[in-house]
This record gives sequence, C-alpha cells and structure tokens, in this order.
Amino acid sequence: MGKKSRVKTQKSGSGASAVVSPKEMMNLVSELLQKCSSAAPSAGKEWEEYIQIRALVEKIRKKQKGMSVVFEGSREDYFSDLMCWAQYSGASCDSFTVANFGKEGYGLRATREIKAEELFLWIPRKMLMTVESAQNSVLGPLYSQDRILQAMGNVTLALHLLCERAIPSSPWQPYIRTLPQDYDTPLYYQQDEVRHLLGTQAVQDVLSQYKNTARQYAYFYKLIQTHPAASKLPLKDSFTFDDYRWAVSSVMTRQNQIPTEDGSRVTLALIPLWDMCNHTSGLITTGYNLEDDRCECVALQDYKENEQIYIFYGTRSNAEFVIHNGFFFQDNAHDRVKIKLGISKSERLYAMKAEVLARAGIPASSIFALHCNEPPISAQLLAFLRVFCMTEEELKDYLLGERAINKIFTLGNSEFPVSWENEIKLWTFLETRAALLLKTYKTTSEEDRSMLEKPDLSLHSRVAIQLRLAEKQILEKASASGRAKRLHFQKKLEEGAPLPRYEESDIALLENADSDAKLPIILRKLEEVEEGQEIQVDEHSGLLNGGKAVYGTDISPPVEANEDSGPVQEEAKENVSKEVHSTLDSVKRSNATPGQREVANLSANRTEDNPKENSE
Repeated sequence: MGKKSRVKTQKSGSGASAVVSPKEMMNLVSELLQKCSSAAPSAGKEWEEYIQIRALVEKIRKKQKGMSVVFEGSREDYFSDLMCWAQYSGASCDSFTVANFGKEGYGLRATREIKAEELFLWIPRKMLMTVESAQNSVLGPLYSQDRILQAMGNVTLALHLLCERAIPSSPWQPYIRTLPQDYDTPLYYQQDEVRHLLGTQAVQDVLSQYKNTARQYAYFYKLIQTHPAASKLPLKDSFTFDDYRWAVSSVMTRQNQIPTEDGSRVTLALIPLWDMCNHTSGLITTGYNLEDDRCECVALQDYKENEQIYIFYGTRSNAEFVIHNGFFFQDNAHDRVKIKLGISKSERLYAMKAEVLARAGIPASSIFALHCNEPPISAQLLAFLRVFCMTEEELKDYLLGERAINKIFTLGNSEFPVSWENEIKLWTFLETRAALLLKTYKTTSEEDRSMLEKPDLSLHSRVAIQLRLAEKQILEKASASGRAKRLHFQKKLEEGAPLPRYEESDIALLENADSDAKLPIILRKLEEVEEGQEIQVDEHSGLLNGGKAVYGTDISPPVEANEDSGPVQEEAKENVSKEVHSTLDSVKRSNATPGQREVANLSANRTEDNPKENSE
C-alpha cells in the first residue's frame, strides 16, 4: 500500500499553537456545512464552488494548526511492532517482511521462495478494524443514535480509526502507527494541481469528493461537540479537518468487504499487514475463509526471495486509481473513459428502440465506457448503438419479425450485423463522437507529453497530467477504430457481401469470443453502471475483493430511496411495450435518410454530465 502514500516524518506533539474560541470555530464550521449543503451548482460553476469551499476549509485548517495528534518518528519505526503484533495475534509472518521499494513506497518483500497460488498470508478477524468492532468501541453510543453512521460503513470506519488513534491503549495501535501520515489522493492536492484535471472526466468526481469530505467533517464536528452520546469520545477536544481527511483517505485506499462472523451479510474492514501489498496486473487472489475466520491471500505468481509481493486491486480505470487510491498505473489494460448515451424521448422511434433494448436488458439511457484496448466498445455498447441506429423496418424485424426473440441475442455480437448500413452508421457515430470529445480538452496530447518531461513537475501534477493524457489516448484509439470499422463495412456494402446468418443451434455462441463472458447479454449483468454506483464486489468470491474494493467511495451521507425503482420501472416498461404495438400499427414510413435523425439526437448528449451526488 506504500504506493498510495508519501512518507513524511513528523515531529511529535499535540495541542493548539494558538487558542481558538469554540464559538469562532463553530461559526466557521457552520458556514462550511451550509456552503457544502447548498444546491448543486449550475453547469460550469463547479470549479467556482470548489474554490469557495476550499477557501473556507483553509481558514479552518489555519485555525487548527498544531491541534492534530501525531506520532513520534516515521512509519518504518513501527513496522517491527506491527510484525510482532501480527505474529502474536495468529497471522502469518514467516514468508515476508515490510520493505521500502522506492517510488512504489512500502510493500511486502518475500523472505523465501513463494510459489504461485501458495497461501502465504492470512489475517484473523480479531486484527481487523470493522464496522462491528466500531459498534463495540467507544464510538458505539454515537453509532447507535446517528443515522449516517448506521447507513455508511466507510464513515464509521473513518471515525473508528480516529478514535482508536487517540487512545494509547488501543489494541490497533501497532497497525495505526504504521499507516501513512498523508496520502496522494486528490484530497491532498494543491489547488493548482487539481486545475490540471479540468476538462477531464475525473474532475467532477474529484470536486465532489472534496465537497463531500468537507460537508461530512462539518457535520461530525458539530455532532461531536453537541451530541450527548459523543461526550466521551477522545475526539471532542481535537477533531481537525486534517484528521478527518487523513482518516477518509486511509479508509478509501484500504477498506474492503468481508463477510460478517455468521456469514449472513458483508461488512467493511481494514485489514492490517495485507493492505501493505502494492498493485499489479493479474487476478484476484484474496478471499475470506469463514471456517477459520480469517482473510487469506495466495501468491499471484512465483516470487523469489527478496522480490516484492503484489496483489491485483481489481479491474479499475486509472481515474478510479487516481481518485480513490492516489496513483496512476501505467499500462492499465482495464483503463476506460465514461460515455453517457441515451435515446431522446422525443425521437419518433423511441418506443420501439426502448422496447428492443429492454428485451436485451439494456436501459435506453446509461453510462457506457470506451476501453483502451480493441475492440474499444463492449458487447452492451455495441448492442445499444446498433439499436440506436436501426431503421423502422429493422426495429420491426427485432420486435415482430420471424424469430425476433432469438435475434435479440445477436445484438451484442460483432459477427452478426443488423445490416451493413447499420454498422456504417454506428461506427461513423463512434468515430465522430470520440473526435468531438477530444476537442473539449484545453491541451493536446503532444502538449501533455511535453509537460511530463519537465523535471520540476510535482508528483500530483504529474499524475493529473498522466490521467488527462490517458483519457485522450483512449479517445484517439476509439476514433481511429471507428474509422477503420466504417471503411471496412463500407467496402462490404460496395462489394454486395452477404450478411452472416445464424442458426438457432448457434444461440450459445452468439457472444464475441474476445468480449466478456460467453453468455447472451440478456442473461448477464450490464457491465456499465449509472454514475455514483461505486460498490464493487469481487466477482470470484462475491465476498472479499483482493483489489481493495471501493464501497461508497465519496463517503457521503445517504440518499433516500429512488422513486423510479422497483414496481415503477416495471410499470414504465409495460407502458413502453403498449406504446410500441400502437406505434407499429400507426407509423408511416419516413422518407428521411435512415438513421440521420438518430445520430443528430445522440450527438446532442454530452459525456461530461454531473455525476449523481449523495446529499444530506
């Protein structure tokens, strides 16, 4: 986990360097809470709001200078205590040690030869900091009465961590003292460093993350000072913004999901020692053994003595790594950029297209992704674009035509085009859309590369520019791929090549061999999710993600249940279905160029829409 932090030795000490009246601090905090709880800014005003919130936070930080509790010395001074505590607690400690790996920071180094898939690390539950251990700690009385703590495990873990850090006799002191004293998450960026992210898809999440953290700090500061159940918390006399930012970053970069003791549900946990492992490409190798009640990790590959031991954090984009882990991963095979697409409800053929998509299990409006590898689009996005570009006659064929239901299964397979014209239209759209998105950046790829060559560039600025450049490279590849595909299918059309046909016996083979699992898309969970849905569970175990799953990463207060879910959605789908049959009976053939209106409508949608944000 050293890769996600910079080591900074701090002097010991506590207590304020200057006396700040409680009333003055409460007034500042109240102002911050009000600012962060106001309505979302209008489009284009997010940066202005961020500057205002940041100015208030800096006022508070200045008043609180010297009040945070810090430890004597540096992290490495306590690694031996961590290993002794782990061994005493029943963890495995004979295959590795903690070591400094330079630019990657601290990690685990093998002390013997370890074979691939060999179980080399296990951590018993009693060592873990969990939501349950928080309920049984000094935080328990407040937890039992505060709805935000009860609803958000990551917030609970952050405050649990701060409370235990302030208690010298805490059983987790050997772990807490080895945590980084600051992080490289965007919460620690200077304002000019955040500015490098303007124009990127990541900036909305970064600004929201800062706003959410500031709001939560203000909320809990007031709660700790005024709530009777918080009277005995060790945070009452010292709870600074820097403290909360540290705790939030510690949890955000380390938390994971594990099963509860009875295995009936999942909970959040911090896993000492294991969370020192740095990331590399590979597969999930961590799971939870309920029988022995411990977290277990097997080796990702063969390791020789003195080599660094890595784990795979999961299929995250570089934006997710930067925002939630604080680093940029070169050669990330899972990198991608978001693209928001939807069929306009004013579209004449909307009902028909929505019905075809519904039968394929795809929403009429969603967040999709453009991938860094080939093909740049998933089976789901291919299916969406095919339906979007369908003519009226093609839609009828997929709704009422011969074997219409079976044909739905071909939508996500590149081997079975709807028509050559349909393929030309969808790839033309992709080529054009990616090229248009590239023009929204204020710098070119060449300018970004030149900036990265500057030796005096700060670490955070470098990461931000690397992320910005990576987004552009994905869009450049997507545009180039769209052009190549368009030319390919234009040639097919000109040659009068016959369309590939499928037999019903081929239904199990309708998925692309190189895309996703070989299952019909209608039977598979949609890959892309709506923005804001950041919960990730390991697809292998379903319980613990060896890739440090982010669970509710913005650490925001909960939102009320979505009114559009459940029965309402079913009713809407039924209404659409009725509208389809009505439309099929009444629509007249249009003389417009097939797909012309559809492409125009889709082009009007933008990728850079505001992400959904939880609110108090």
